[in-house]
This record gives sequence, C-alpha cells and structure tokens, in this order.
Amino acid sequence: MANTQANVGETVLEIDLNALDHNYHFLKSRISPTTKIMAVVKAYGYGSDAVEVAKELVSLGIDYFAVAYAKEGELLRNDSIMTPILVLHTLPANFDVLINRCLEPNIYSLKILKEFIAFAEKENQKNYPIHIKFNTGLNRLGFSEKDIEEIAAILSKTKSVKVTSIFSHLAASEDLSEAAFTLSQIEKFKNISELLIQKLGYTPLRHTLNTSGILNYPEAQFEMVRSGIGLYGFGNDPKFDSFFRPIGSLKTIISQIHEIKKGESLGYNRAFTATEDTKTATLPLGHADGISRIYGNGKGWVTIHGKKAPIVGNVCMDMIMADVTQIDCKEGDEAIVFDLTESAHSMATHAGTISYELITSVSQRVKRVVCRK
Repeated sequence: MANTQANVGETVLEIDLNALDHNYHFLKSRISPTTKIMAVVKAYGYGSDAVEVAKELVSLGIDYFAVAYAKEGELLRNDSIMTPILVLHTLPANFDVLINRCLEPNIYSLKILKEFIAFAEKENQKNYPIHIKFNTGLNRLGFSEKDIEEIAAILSKTKSVKVTSIFSHLAASEDLSEAAFTLSQIEKFKNISELLIQKLGYTPLRHTLNTSGILNYPEAQFEMVRSGIGLYGFGNDPKFDSFFRPIGSLKTIISQIHEIKKGESLGYNRAFTATEDTKTATLPLGHADGISRIYGNGKGWVTIHGKKAPIVGNVCMDMIMADVTQIDCKEGDEAIVFDLTESAHSMATHAGTISYELITSVSQRVKRVVCRK
C-alpha cells in the first residue's frame, strides 16, 4: 500500500487520484455510454502504482483491466481486485498462474491456442474466458485472417474455453498523416472479427482502439476500447494534452550545493567543464531511479522555485547534478522532475524519447505517495 501523504526530504512519486478520475471521465465522454473501457495497468500502472490505480478505477466502474504478463495480474488479485483481467502476452510457463488466479489469456497463435486448450482440459475447465488477437498491421503478435478456419475448427472441438473478446492493436493512431493506414487496419479488423463471429456462432466483445484511437477514431469503438497512457494523463497530441492531467509528479530535494570554478570539471568522465564560475545542486536520484543517461549534459532538467535547472555532466546511478547558477536556492529545497506543469512529455521529447519511457522507468525504489490534489 502506498503512503497517503508526502514525506518531505526525499525522492517521491506523487500519484494524484483526482487526476486519474478526471482522465477516466474525459475518456468516457468520448465514447458511447454503452461502450466498455479496458484500463491498461501494465508496467506498474505505467510507472505509478498499479494496485492503487486499479482500486480507484474499480470505484469508478471500470469494466476490464489489461496487463502485460501474468505476474502483473497476480499482483492485482493479491489485493482483492476481482475485475476481469486480460493478460496481453501469454506465455505457456504461466498457464497455471492464469487459471489459479482467474486471469484471461490473449491467444495470439495456433501454438498458444492448442497448448492453452490442452492445459485447460487437463484442469477440467469449462468455458474459460480467452481473447483472440489478430494482427492487422502492427506485425508484433496476432493471428492472420487465414487462420480463422483453423481457429474455429479447434474451438469447435472443446468446451474448455470460450472467446470473450476479439481484438487487434493500431500501429499509428496518434499520427493523422497515417490515417489511411489506420483506417485500413480498422476495416481489416471489422472484416476479420465478423468472419470469426460467423464461425463461432456467438458474439464476443471487440476492441481495437487505444487512447489515440479513442480520440481520433471514435467511430471504431466497437463494444470496448482500451486506454493506457490517456488514463495517466497524456493525449499523444498537443491538441488533446490540455484535456488530460498527468497523475504523476516526480519530486526530489537538493542534497548539496557546490561552487564550480571556471575550468573545473564535474561528474564521471569529466563530462562537464565549467566555462565560467557555476553553482550546481546535487540531487538524490539517477539512472537507477529512471532518469536515464540520455537526460545528462543539458538534455534534461529539473525545476526549482519555478525555474529550469539543466542537468549537467553525466547522470550517475543515484545522483544528478543541475546548474542552479541563476536560481536562489539552498540545500533541502524541492526540485521537480515532472508534474502537471513541468510535463514528462516535454522533457522526454527534448531528450529524443517519449513520455511512456520516462514515466514507466521510475524505479520501484522511489517512494510512491498517493494523494488527491
């Protein structure tokens, strides 16, 4: 269980449940009242706290959860979260965990389909919920259209499993220059799902829209949509970002201030040499906490008293150093890596990466603090 109030004097990730509520309601406003929402809470809830996020979403009426791996679903079950959970990357080594914890597998190949049915039959399962994934252009996981006949034939010979949903994943729904490709994926999914439904003789849920799909292609919402990054406060487009509120605020403190004379170096490999007298602040977080080395040498920053302090030198495992020459600050003062104002998207983009990578990289050794702002 995360703490419910901040402890001043250390590195913390504050998780704002009110922001999560806001994002959920905004996404709901973009779809039909009858359309279900699947919340993606993989990777520790995109670097936040999967359990706390899931509990809040349960209170809001979420319909489904999705995780990447069985162990992530098991973590939710351990905290008495009983909402249906789709495991997106099913592995045979985890079949026992899936069934023991009532987790629902993504079946993406004939091999996995046959092996899971054999396991379910051995465990005397009946109508165990499975999800059938089709590849419509992302070329990552999923059946192809030519597999439909064999999928249906295999399923017709067993009572151990039943298809709960048919789904796919869009490759570029946030990029409107790829609209033709996205629309072709949606049409392909529509045709494939209708063919499979004909063969099954019953109608599972269908879902292919991710966050950007919800925002840009709401006409393709089918019976359910999935949202990951949107719930955590990012719209993948400046025109939508203003409608979301980032739920995470990564904060730390100044451990020590140094006066670096002109010509002196700082940090590992002497990556920074002062071209003039410089004041630096050392902060207690580094690449072991999720602040990758790509943010060093001026590509990243922290904000102190409302002013940006560029990260100087190489990021260390447990520390970063920031240039505070122009900032009136002292040891013990707060420094913000990202929050609602200082967006993780801005810092990630400046360093040549994406907000997903920055927020999901926040180490588990960073204290999580649940709050409502």
